[in-house]
Amino acid sequence: MKIRILTIIALTCSLSGVCLAQSSPATAAKTTGGSNAPYNEGSVWQLSMIKTRAGLSDEYFKQITGTVKPVYEEAKKQKIILSYKILDGEASGRDDFNILILVEYPNYAALDSLRDKMDPVLTKVMGSQDQRKDLMVKRLDVREIIGTKTMREITLK
Repeated sequence: MKIRILTIIALTCSLSGVCLAQSSPATAAKTTGGSNAPYNEGSVWQLSMIKTRAGLSDEYFKQITGTVKPVYEEAKKQKIILSYKILDGEASGRDDFNILILVEYPNYAALDSLRDKMDPVLTKVMGSQDQRKDLMVKRLDVREIIGTKTMREITLK
């Protein structure tokens, strides 16, 4: 019985040693000076897909001009975000979005503790949490958030 246990332990140690001795592609890339991916990683974008109620796009744009725009401008000033874009277009169907809001961050690490960074900005620009909640409830009559996505920008090599 003892020999059997020692044999199992010896085989496990040997297998572990072999696995550790092999270099993974990530390890090989680090030692050769970079990734072998066919692209370079860039900034990170958060996308919000918005569907406005029929005929209320201009009303939505009026609302966010006084709230979202100043928040993003302040976040840019404080270097929390790099940039933002708002795209307006036609929905491809009744369940599709017609407005796309893109917010650019330097990297995924910038999303760590994002709320801690953004809460003071929101309070400065939009007021207390109750005031912000009232604005959000009012906005429900004008738009629906279809979805959100976070994606990394890449540049092909």
